[in-house]
Amino acid sequence: MSGAGVLRIGTRASALALWQAREVASRIAAQPGAPRVELVHIHTSGDLQSEVPLWQTRGRAFFTREIDRALLGGEVDVAVHSLKDLPTELEAGLALAALLPRADPRDALLSRSGAGLAALPAGARIGTSSLRRRAFIASMRPDAVLLELRGNVPTRVERLQRGDYDAIVLAAAGLTRLGLAQHVSEYLSPESFPPAVSQGVIGVCARSGDELTRRWLSALDEPESRLAASAERALLRHLEGGCQVPLGALATVQGGRLTLMARVCALDGTRHLSARSEAVAEPAEAEVLGVRVAEELLASGAGELMQQERAARAVEPP
Repeated sequence: MSGAGVLRIGTRASALALWQAREVASRIAAQPGAPRVELVHIHTSGDLQSEVPLWQTRGRAFFTREIDRALLGGEVDVAVHSLKDLPTELEAGLALAALLPRADPRDALLSRSGAGLAALPAGARIGTSSLRRRAFIASMRPDAVLLELRGNVPTRVERLQRGDYDAIVLAAAGLTRLGLAQHVSEYLSPESFPPAVSQGVIGVCARSGDELTRRWLSALDEPESRLAASAERALLRHLEGGCQVPLGALATVQGGRLTLMARVCALDGTRHLSARSEAVAEPAEAEVLGVRVAEELLASGAGELMQQERAARAVEPP
C-alpha cells in the first residue's frame, strides 16, 4: 500500500478491464476497515498493437506485462487481469493473491441473423483474434471464412452489427459483465469448443512480500476457481503453450472431484487430440492433474502437432 494508506489498483482502461478492476475494488471495500482504493490506468503492448494479429507477434503477456512491471516497481499495489491473459510463470516477486469466482467459461457466437454456428450460411465470414477459436471453428465449419477481429468487446459487437462480419466469437463472461449478453446467438459447448485456459476467471496479483495488501486480497480468493485454474494452468505450463497455441481446456468441480478435459487442434481444423482425467478436488492434486492430462496429450502427439503449427506461423521478429 502507498504511504497515504491508499490501495492502488493497476488496470487496463478498456471497458471490460475497468469492470473487473471495479469488481475487485468493491470486494475489497466491503471488508471492515478496508483502505481507500484508487484505480490506475496503464496502457499495455496489446492495447498499442491493435492492428496486428497477436498470433503473428512474438512473445506473450501482451495485456499484462506493463501492469505487472508497474506493480513490481511500486507504482501500484494490486494488478487485476483476465487470468487467461496472464502467463503461467509469474515474474519473480509477484504472487497470484486471489482468484474471483469464475463466470461462465464458455465462448459465445454472435451472428447478425441470430443463427448458431451450424446454421450459418456457407462461406460465412466469422471474426476472431484467437488461434484457438480459429482452429475449432475450422474443425466445425471448414467452409467458413475466418477474419481477424481486434478491439475491445463493445467495438467488436459494433463491427458485427454494421456488417463487417456475419458472426463473431467472444468470451461469454465478458459479454455478461458488460451487459451485452442479449447479443448472443449461441453458447458454444465446451466439449466441442473448449474455452481458453482460465477463461472467465479474474486474477489479482500483488507483490510477494506485501503482506498488508495480500491480507486484503486473501479474503477474495474463491477455492473452486483456484482449483480449476491451478489444474488448467499446470496443463498449459507443461505443454509450454500460450495464447499462440490452439489449445482449449476446462476444469470443473463436482461432488468432491476435479475433472479436467483438454483439446489441441490443428489450425486448419483437420486434426485434434483430446484428453480427460479427474482427481480428488484438493489443492495438492490440482497441479498433478494438469500435468497428467498434459502428458496424455503429449503421448498422443500433441507436441508434434503444436510444433507444426508454430513452424507454419513463424514470422520474422520486428
